[in-house]
Amino acid sequence: MNKFLGAIGLSLVIGLVQGQTVTVNKQNEKVKNETIEVFAATLEGRKEDVQQAFNRYLKETGKVKLFSTPTTITEPVISGTPFSKGVVYAGTQAGDKSTTVWMGINPAEWEEKDVTYATRELQKMVYQFGIKFYRDQVQKQIDETQQALEAVEKQQQRMLNQSKDLTIRLSNNEQEKIRLEKSLENNRLENEALKIRIENNRKAQDSLVNVNTQIKKVMETHKERQRKIN
Repeated sequence: MNKFLGAIGLSLVIGLVQGQTVTVNKQNEKVKNETIEVFAATLEGRKEDVQQAFNRYLKETGKVKLFSTPTTITEPVISGTPFSKGVVYAGTQAGDKSTTVWMGINPAEWEEKDVTYATRELQKMVYQFGIKFYRDQVQKQIDETQQALEAVEKQQQRMLNQSKDLTIRLSNNEQEKIRLEKSLENNRLENEALKIRIENNRKAQDSLVNVNTQIKKVMETHKERQRKIN
């Protein structure tokens, strides 16, 4: 039961947290000894959660080399548009309670006609990732809360069924108690009756002993009279 109450308490705490706002800013990052302008968003959450979610997000945008520094994406697909030339760079910077994710390009590596589009859409992509991350985190909390709710409801149903079973057993127990009490009363009456009958039997036996003795005396008298006849 304490586990269920703890889960409910956690859900209430989560419910007090206000919705986060995603803000995308420009910042400079050094890539291959060159400084490029990138789009960054600082997200609240565990570093591991942000990093894993960002890696999954990047894998949907092209051929990703996660273990390079920074992460590189070749043959990128930006907002549904594929590009055979050009590389997208991405990275993360972990703080105490937040993690910054960023994406950007080196215009020199792109066709000039594609730079404006890629730059604009990358800014949107960083924003969309932030929105998706927060929504996924909230959905995870919703799922966990739903699981806690289902567990509590299941326990409630179990307690309800147990209550019904205990009520039936109590009713049967009370009926059995009445039967036993009645049986005990009958036993007491029978016990008293048997004691009276035993006492009456003893008195009858004493009386019969006396009668037997008297009869024997009469018998001896008759026999004595018979012997005296000559």
